[in-house]
Amino acid sequence: MTLQQRLRDSVLAAFVAAVLALPLLGFETIDTGGPLGIRTRFDYVAWAAVIVFAGRFAFMWLLDWHRDRKIAMAQSADEAEQRDLLTRLGSKADKWLMPLLIAFAIVLPMMPFADRTVIDLGTVVLIYVMLGWGLNIVVGLAGLLDLGYVAFYAVGAYSYALLSLHFGFGFWESLPLAGMFAAIFGIVLGFPVLRLRGDYLAIVTLGFGEIIRIILLNWTDVTQGPNGITGIDRPSFFGFPFTASPPDGQTAFHDLFGLDYTSLHRIIFLYYVILVLALITNLFTMRIRKLPVGRAWEALREDEIACKALGINPTNTKLTAFAIGAMFGGFAGSFFATRQGFISPESFSFIESAVILAIVVLGGMGSQAGIVLAAAFLTLLPELAREFSLYRMLAFGAAMVLIMIWRPQGLLAHREPTIRLAKLKTGSGGSP
Repeated sequence: MTLQQRLRDSVLAAFVAAVLALPLLGFETIDTGGPLGIRTRFDYVAWAAVIVFAGRFAFMWLLDWHRDRKIAMAQSADEAEQRDLLTRLGSKADKWLMPLLIAFAIVLPMMPFADRTVIDLGTVVLIYVMLGWGLNIVVGLAGLLDLGYVAFYAVGAYSYALLSLHFGFGFWESLPLAGMFAAIFGIVLGFPVLRLRGDYLAIVTLGFGEIIRIILLNWTDVTQGPNGITGIDRPSFFGFPFTASPPDGQTAFHDLFGLDYTSLHRIIFLYYVILVLALITNLFTMRIRKLPVGRAWEALREDEIACKALGINPTNTKLTAFAIGAMFGGFAGSFFATRQGFISPESFSFIESAVILAIVVLGGMGSQAGIVLAAAFLTLLPELAREFSLYRMLAFGAAMVLIMIWRPQGLLAHREPTIRLAKLKTGSGGSP
C-alpha cells in the first residue's frame, strides 16, 4: 500500500472517529444550581481523531511491514530455515519449557512476593490453563471448532453445587461425578454434530452453550435461576477444615500442624489443588496423544476423508474428543464452584468460551506450553491494566491483535504429528 493510500485510509478513519466522538465526548452536562448546563469539549473530539489517525496509520504500516517481511523470508533460504527453526522450537517447548513452568508454579506460594493477591491470580491462571488444555483436545488435537465449551464448565460447577446442597457430598466425592456428568453432556453434543464441520460446527456448539446457560437461568426450581447457588462447601485437607473454630470432634488444619490460624492456608491449599488437577490434565493429554485414539484425533484434524480411508471411525473419534475434553471442563467447573462458594449463570456466558478458545489459538493449537503462556497473558493483562479502568479492555484487544499479526500460528505452534513413518532405505538395486 502506498503512502497516499495509507494517509487517505487514516483520514477517513479519523473522520469517522470524530463523528462518533462528537456526541459522546464533545458535550458535558454541568450543574449550574438550576437547569443543567452544557459545556463543550471539542478538544477531546480533536484528540480522539488524532489518536485514531495515528493508530490507523501505524497499523497499516505494520501490516505492510509484516507482509514484506514474509515475502522476504520466503525468498531467502536462510531466513526460511530460521522460520522452520522457530516451528521446531515450538514443537520441543513441551519438553524443555514445561518443566520450568511447572517448577515455577510449585514454588510460587513460597516466593517472597507471594501474597494473597498473587496466589489468587495464580489460581485463576491455572483454572484457565486447565480449561485450555481440555479444549485443546477438541480444537487443537481433533480439529473440531467448539464455541460452547463453557457449557461443560457450567455443568461441572452446578453438578458439585447441587450434590453438595441436596446430598451433602464433599468436593472430593463430587469431583469424579462432575467430570462424568460433563462427559455425558459432551457425548450429547457430539451426536448431533457428527456430520458437521467448520463454521456449521461452530454455530451448533455456540447454540449448545447458550441453551445450557438459558436452562440454568430459567430452571429456578433446581438452579435457583439468576440468584445462583450460595453456601457451597469448601474442600478440606483430608477432613481437617480450614476454620478458626471447627465443629466439635474435628481438628482444624492449623491445629494439626501447630500453626497460627490464617485464611491464607485455604488459599494456598486451593492453589495446589488446581495445580495438581491441571498437571493431571496435562499428563493425561500427553499420554493419550501417543495412543491410537490420540493419533486418530490428529488424523481427523488433518484430513477426515483420509481418516475414513484408513479405517478410522470418525463417529467414535469425535465422540471421544468431545467427551474427554468436556470431562476436564467439568473438573475445572467443580473446582471453580468450591473456590467461589457461589455460582450463577452470569459466570458461564459466551465470553468465557471466547476467552478459552482465544487461549488455545493464541498459544498455538496442539501446544501444551503455549496454552500456559497464553492463559497467563490473557488473564494477567486485564489485571495489570486495571488502573486504566475502561480502557484496559481496549489494551487487551490491541495486544491480541498485535500478537496474532506477529505470530498468526500461535506463540508456540505445534501441529506436528506425534509419530512419523520412517523412510525405508533402498539398496543399489532399488529394492528395500
